[in-house]
Amino acid sequence: MEQTKILMVCLGNICRSPLAQGILESKVKDLNIEVDSAGTAAYHIGNPPDPRSINVAKKYGIDISHQKARQFSQSDFSAFSHIFAMDRSNYENILSKTTSTEDHKKVNLILKNQNEVPDPYYGGPEGFENCFRLLNNACDLIIKSLKNE
Repeated sequence: MEQTKILMVCLGNICRSPLAQGILESKVKDLNIEVDSAGTAAYHIGNPPDPRSINVAKKYGIDISHQKARQFSQSDFSAFSHIFAMDRSNYENILSKTTSTEDHKKVNLILKNQNEVPDPYYGGPEGFENCFRLLNNACDLIIKSLKNE
């Protein structure tokens, strides 16, 4: 069976998408699934995740401190089978780079019902806690849908 490759995308790749990557990786250890994350903007390339994301992940036994921010690129369409955007703005940004219907079909918002994961960057720890909770639930649904593919 071909390996499933999933990419999580937010704006800077330091808050939401690293958390989503770490959460999903922790849940799919026994499955043939590779997870990565990227940002649509180049603000933080090469930087580790935001310390608040690292801390909330650590609170739940997940280590994301080794991750390094990178920018989403055109080659990600061929490298990944599923691309999940954290919010509508990044979703639209990714879709604007698609060159085929096949690429377009790979891109979805991570939360169902067109909801968005709020960017916790300018808030306090409660925003990161909320972000973790939303992404944890979303990752459970992703695994469920992958098992039904």
